Amino acid sequence: MQWLINFSFNMIKLKDRISVASSLGEQLRIWLNEIGKYDEPTDFENLLLKAEQYNPWFTQEYLKFSFENVITMLNEEALTEWVANYPELYFADSDFRVGVIMAGNIPLVGFHDFLSVFITGNVFIGKLSSQDKFLLPFLADYIIKEDNRFASKIIFTENFLKNFDAVIATGSNNTSRYFDYYFGKYPNIIRKNRNSVAFLTGDESKEDIENLGKDIFYYFGLGCRNVSKLLLPEDYSIPKLLDNWQSFDFVTQHTKYFNNYEYNRSLLLINKEPHFDNGFLILREDDSLVSPVSVLNYEFYSDKDARIRRLNIYNDQIQCIVSNENVIKNAVAFGKSQSPTLMQYADNVDVINFLGEQKNN
Repeated sequence: MQWLINFSFNMIKLKDRISVASSLGEQLRIWLNEIGKYDEPTDFENLLLKAEQYNPWFTQEYLKFSFENVITMLNEEALTEWVANYPELYFADSDFRVGVIMAGNIPLVGFHDFLSVFITGNVFIGKLSSQDKFLLPFLADYIIKEDNRFASKIIFTENFLKNFDAVIATGSNNTSRYFDYYFGKYPNIIRKNRNSVAFLTGDESKEDIENLGKDIFYYFGLGCRNVSKLLLPEDYSIPKLLDNWQSFDFVTQHTKYFNNYEYNRSLLLINKEPHFDNGFLILREDDSLVSPVSVLNYEFYSDKDARIRRLNIYNDQIQCIVSNENVIKNAVAFGKSQSPTLMQYADNVDVINFLGEQKNN
């Protein structure tokens, strides 16, 4: 009987998880607003500085942008609406252990996976990327300080994952083969390389095109939600595009980005490949979805409806499609590719459904 009483006392209800998650969002907003206000840097400011020093791609601007996205996710109303899409039993507190292997290409890229495991009442066992190993533990520490019951529910490991019931692993096409080998016998979500495209019709406003620049340049193009290829109607003006993106020339101040730009420009010049160049971005006509940092591929289409049908059918390599065309499945508005909602899952695989079904089997 004593054991039953203790177990009932330690059960963490969904409302408790939503409460502490929204509290974290509110605290993050306070920390962001306090940046630069005091003579001595706060712990949060030191966190941001340490993250950039360790990984120069994580600039202060993009770290703040990433946390702003997290704050939006942690809004209490948004969380409540999110969980309302699923059966109540999916959120029962449990000792179901989920190993999560995270990427590190952009700051907090694995936060949605963490939040999904957390909100469903499972045990999170996280293996962080060496490129992003400070941010999420800092947030987890806040949660545990708010409610010590989460100390046994949030675990980080630097070693090989063990003692888990399911796996969520994000990596490259190469690492996915490794993941398949080791985790194939467990319930799993294994993500490979994906890229994003923008579908333009020529009817976009100047504001649409300027916002498209955010989808291309934010995080220096390193995210799977960054547009790496444009689909354009025949005779579309490429110089007009480049003119509308001059406000993003701040990327030239980033050494790593500009080194990539100069290297890729040199290759194209040496190989005498036709291209457009505005001094910090190169556009080349290429069928491939994949493009290196500072390079954007484009392809012309002649039949809009046929091209949209192809996009809707053959999109297993596409993370998201930026467009105003509502007939495109899961189309994302211009400028919004890097600000996914709680219901926009990576690779369109619903993590909450996956976790709920596995733990209730």
